[in-house]
Amino acid sequence: MPDSDDSLAILRHSLAHVLAQAVETLWPGTERAIGPAIDTGCYFDFLFSQPITDADFPRLEKEMRSIINRGQTFRCDELSVADAKKFWRERKQRFKVEMVEDLEKKEKVKTVTNYANIDAQGKETYVDLCRGGHVENLKEIPADGFKIMHLAGAYWRGDEKREQLTRIYVAAFPSKEELKAHLLMLEEAKKRDHRKLGKELDLFTFSEMVGPGLPLWTPRGTVIVDAIEELAHEMEAAAGYVRVRTPHIAKGKLYEQTGHLAHYQTSMFPPMKLDGEEEYYLKPMNCPHHHQIFACQPRSYRDLPLRLAEYGQCYRYEDSGALFGLMRVRSLSMNDAHIYLREDQFEEEFNSVIDLYITYFKLFDIKKYVMRLSLHDKAELGKKYVNQPELWLKTEEMVRNAMRKKGVNFVEVPNEAAFYGPKIDVQIWSAIGREFTLATNQVDFDVPGKVGLKYADKDGTEKVPLCIHRAPLSTHERLVGFLIEQFAGLFPLWLAPVQVALVPVAANHEDYAKKLAADLKKLGMRVEFMSSEESLGKRVREGEKMKIPYILVMGDKEVGGTSVTVRNVKSKAQVTVSVSEFTSKTMEDIKERRLEASIG
Repeated sequence: MPDSDDSLAILRHSLAHVLAQAVETLWPGTERAIGPAIDTGCYFDFLFSQPITDADFPRLEKEMRSIINRGQTFRCDELSVADAKKFWRERKQRFKVEMVEDLEKKEKVKTVTNYANIDAQGKETYVDLCRGGHVENLKEIPADGFKIMHLAGAYWRGDEKREQLTRIYVAAFPSKEELKAHLLMLEEAKKRDHRKLGKELDLFTFSEMVGPGLPLWTPRGTVIVDAIEELAHEMEAAAGYVRVRTPHIAKGKLYEQTGHLAHYQTSMFPPMKLDGEEEYYLKPMNCPHHHQIFACQPRSYRDLPLRLAEYGQCYRYEDSGALFGLMRVRSLSMNDAHIYLREDQFEEEFNSVIDLYITYFKLFDIKKYVMRLSLHDKAELGKKYVNQPELWLKTEEMVRNAMRKKGVNFVEVPNEAAFYGPKIDVQIWSAIGREFTLATNQVDFDVPGKVGLKYADKDGTEKVPLCIHRAPLSTHERLVGFLIEQFAGLFPLWLAPVQVALVPVAANHEDYAKKLAADLKKLGMRVEFMSSEESLGKRVREGEKMKIPYILVMGDKEVGGTSVTVRNVKSKAQVTVSVSEFTSKTMEDIKERRLEASIG
């Protein structure tokens, strides 16, 4: 039974062999490509001579279980490159031949290994080109711990000009219980999918006329966006940030000066060529513009730290196949700020950003997160990263020391830094276990000097400031996508597009409900009046469907006693309280941005 990540990967990779053997048994002559282990199981890519569908899954699973129960073992055969190519050519497995040729060309190997499945009688039942890492006996794989999930198309080598293969995904776990838990989580994930809920709750849309990856916020979705931006304004003002605004485009020479054209151009939209003018680009990030604001007047050491904040609209070219709802888009509104500072201010400023992260995490009920220190790779200096080896090492150590002194746990990840310096990327997990990269805290030791930023120090000498790039709330797009899934669309009161639905039982109760609606609106609550034209039950169900936190029902009893019957959509509790009690508690919950509503 696997008891580590490595042994689980071995189990899953071994199951990929079982899958391929079962396919070969049921569809002889199928060409095979690769079959790696992945986070939740494995997959294998095939070129079938006849279509395969979901209807084939039961018999394929049955054959896989039969193979497992026969208790086959693995035999490793080392072949010369020439013999391996001959072996796979004879079996008409072109992708295996190409893989051997690639190994010979790129890794200069002289030999490769085949792994054969051997049955109890010593007979060879299946062979694959493989580096190894398998269970000793296939019976170690729980026959009730896997399930074929779905099919997908995949181009060989990821090249759309090459053969399109059929990829079979399998979920695989060390026990039936863990598989069941995973499948239940997937079902819950479907219910919480931000693309599905975003449409049902009328929060955002995409239009073919506008273009892929360019979200349009509806009135309800804009309420959420505005509430988040208001939160950021309050928090940043309290932390000493000042707000700026910058245009959506800039001359190409700005991005040439900052290094973005050299290091980031593949993620930028093509230039706009204007008659008689220089090339302009849609801005991929806000920092080049903020640098120009810093440079617009003389700066002294007394002016630092200078914290410039903006919810700036940025544009990044993402391949259409990589676009995913709000999580990966081409138009994004970033919770951006740039802190210009002296080196002696670094630790305090860097950790104040970390404090801001943690405050937001508590507010959004984010319980699981990892701070990831992304470092450079010296082999990539001058290519992926600016060629300043000493500054890289110095700045990375500054970040380590700051995090250690603060007592913040973090992990180090090589070759994931920004091109201008190390960064902290924050990985978070939603309520259904989906992982997101949400926030970033980046140190820039390079670009300020490149663009001529300077300040007068105490002794009158000119110094180049450090710059911290930070985005604790990521972008509106990614954060709202995450929050939809985190809260299953049922947002806390302060974030909910509609906070209160007013439902009069009959026509003679409507005046009371309308007056209350007007009073609540004056207080700043977002309310929706639901007239008595439809049945009471239908209106209550509609309020629940739209996930409005409070549904207030008003009939004879409520009108006569100036009260409301409050249905808490999250808890399903229903209580009758006075209008004054409802108003005071609800306004307090909204003001304090509480996760849970006080009534019901």
